[in-house]
Amino acid sequence: MQLSFLTPLYERPGPWASVHIDTGQEDESTTTRRELQARNVCDSLSRQGADDATVRAVFHALMSGPERTHGAGRAVFATSGRVVLDPPLATRPSMAVDARWSALPHVAPLLDLAAQEPVCLVAYIDRLGADLEVRTPLGTRRTGQAEGRDRPIHRTGRDDWSERQFQRSVEDTWEYDAGEIADAIAVCDEQVAADLVVLAGDVRERRPVHDKLPARLRPRAVETAHGGRAQGAATLLDEDIERARQEHLRRTADEELDRFRSAHDATAEGVPALVEAAREHRIAELFVRPDGPDTRREVWVGNEPDQLAVRRTESRYLGGTHPVAARADDALLRSAAVTGAAVQSLPAHHAAPARTAEPAADVPAGGLGALLHRSYQEREQR
Repeated sequence: MQLSFLTPLYERPGPWASVHIDTGQEDESTTTRRELQARNVCDSLSRQGADDATVRAVFHALMSGPERTHGAGRAVFATSGRVVLDPPLATRPSMAVDARWSALPHVAPLLDLAAQEPVCLVAYIDRLGADLEVRTPLGTRRTGQAEGRDRPIHRTGRDDWSERQFQRSVEDTWEYDAGEIADAIAVCDEQVAADLVVLAGDVRERRPVHDKLPARLRPRAVETAHGGRAQGAATLLDEDIERARQEHLRRTADEELDRFRSAHDATAEGVPALVEAAREHRIAELFVRPDGPDTRREVWVGNEPDQLAVRRTESRYLGGTHPVAARADDALLRSAAVTGAAVQSLPAHHAAPARTAEPAADVPAGGLGALLHRSYQEREQR
């Protein structure tokens, strides 16, 4: 996953209030429960040293309903009296409330609760064109429309010469429209970098679109009969998309872990090696196993993403600022988000795939690892 949506969190120095909260129980007592949760969160933040302005901002955010929600939970990140990011969560947190006051925003839980959700480009296709929609960890938005030719669009059951000519015109129109829709999907994908492309609609209309997609998109494309543009046709679409997303996550995790295992000389494991790689901007893909012991190790950070050190005394790496302690996972995720590195969250104790015949093991060791860009010297030697 790409964490570019987190970059607003790294444009401000902090310290940060980070709140992950379960909102899955919605009933007649929701308002009372919400206020109790908000007060408990704010009391916890105050005890940890949060300033009054930031505590008030968090309280007001928690008391107001989020603009977009999956019905599972939400996260709130605030500093200096302002809520900077308030994303919905796709999965309910294991803890009803988790509130922290820390030097860096505590974003690691988002890997499993929100950020790991693949970006999905949905095309609602019918004989007149397609509506395009993007679903991201932050919600859903319409992104465009592809319109086909007005005439002719319907086949007939007659079999004389003129009708056969008309049938060919219908087929030509469908062929043209499919190409127009495929082109619109390709343009939208260049803008949003979707992990999945979902073609929704009747098979006679979505299949020609699939066949005309650029080769780079076809491996990411899935089809569903649900969700055409007709009123009420999207009843089962969400279930189809969720199945496609989960399959994508499982397949991606296995493929990326295989890459990590086979890379050997282009990997890093352990906090000291990863800190050094982050300082040199060499992390291409960061692997995080949330239950790994290294995720909670203390490192020292400055204001910039590449200002990291294992020890506070390593001042040459921390710039001219006053270094502060931070969790290793949050420090490395800041570096990944700002430098554009990919991030792969792994299930707890992710074992080797059965086809590898390797023994089950915690990979990467300690729960943190990375695939690395080759250094300038290594590229020169090659």
